[in-house]
Amino acid sequence: MVKKKLPVGIDDFKEIIDNNYYLIDKSLLIDELLNKKSKVTLLPRPRRFGKTLNMSMLNYFFNVENKKVNKELFNGLDILNTDKMVYQGEYPVIYISLKDIKVNNWELCLNKLHLLIQAEYSKYGIILERKRENQETSLLELSRILYEKHNKKVIILIDEYDTPLVTAHSQGYYDEAIFFFRNFLSAALKGNPYLEFAVLTGILRVAKESIFSGLNNLTVSTILDNDFNYFGLTENEVEKALKYYNLDYELEEVKKWYNGYTFGEKLVYNPWSLINFLNKNKLDAYWINTSDNALIKQLLAKNDKKVFEELELIFKDEVIWETISENIIFDDLNNINTIWSLMLFSGYLTYEKMRVSSITGLKSYSLKIPNQEIKSFFRQSFIETYTKGDVY
Repeated sequence: MVKKKLPVGIDDFKEIIDNNYYLIDKSLLIDELLNKKSKVTLLPRPRRFGKTLNMSMLNYFFNVENKKVNKELFNGLDILNTDKMVYQGEYPVIYISLKDIKVNNWELCLNKLHLLIQAEYSKYGIILERKRENQETSLLELSRILYEKHNKKVIILIDEYDTPLVTAHSQGYYDEAIFFFRNFLSAALKGNPYLEFAVLTGILRVAKESIFSGLNNLTVSTILDNDFNYFGLTENEVEKALKYYNLDYELEEVKKWYNGYTFGEKLVYNPWSLINFLNKNKLDAYWINTSDNALIKQLLAKNDKKVFEELELIFKDEVIWETISENIIFDDLNNINTIWSLMLFSGYLTYEKMRVSSITGLKSYSLKIPNQEIKSFFRQSFIETYTKGDVY
């Protein structure tokens, strides 16, 4: 029997279905979103854990454009067994991804964003003028246009919303970026009369005071929460995939290399690494080369002795307890304690348990390196660089 191709590097839902690639069904994310139906939902997860593919799926499900064709994409998926198919193809959708806005100055950032929004406008034959005020309200204005065209409120999907901010911080134009994106997102998400609901993904939850100021209709689900667990792969999903490709004898080794992430109460595997392993039938570090890790390197460069002492403990497979903040405040990155929150939410560390201080009320988590892939990465990329090989 000819096996299905693996969607290595493909995160367009329609392309995967149309070309009969191997797909792990995450369509019940749609069911949970509609059941909870927050006005704005933010879903921060580590990179390469399926965010873009899930957002692409939402776009094809809800989008009123090509409704009949898109409905066929969901044949055989779990969402068909719910009562939510009545929402399929019922809304105008604005779908943008900011994941490629990685440039070294503010002018280029604004230019790239303009081209991105213009591409969305062009679908409806509209030109977006290059004025600052037009760009800040561009999603709000497009919402109005689509509402008037379809007489239906609009769904806004923004993938990797924090990428421009992370890049801006590392490249030195953060103040300009945060001022702009605060206005850009507020116009679209706060008090937008044409908005049905919005979903945002990213890696970090940028502090409310920084970017979601005044947005009191925001629901956030991070890796510390038990809901929206449709990112990463479960043990059962991995076992099925290994069996399909006749690699189930590798389960224990695959577990050592790519398992170990705690999302809520679920233990999950890294999907990017698993797909690459299935494709090459070789245990290797695939995920670690997909990012420049600028923020973490910036913090580790401070070479705080206590941090490296604790990293040494982690390397010896010991657990450390650290206070974790779900909000990453870029202005506070000089506080070296931020490194633990950043490493946890970015996927370099995971947690086992949580406890609450009876004195301060702060939550602390037991942190550890999740698997062999990340352990090898720390040794090569961080530890030897910043300690001249002294650690471990």
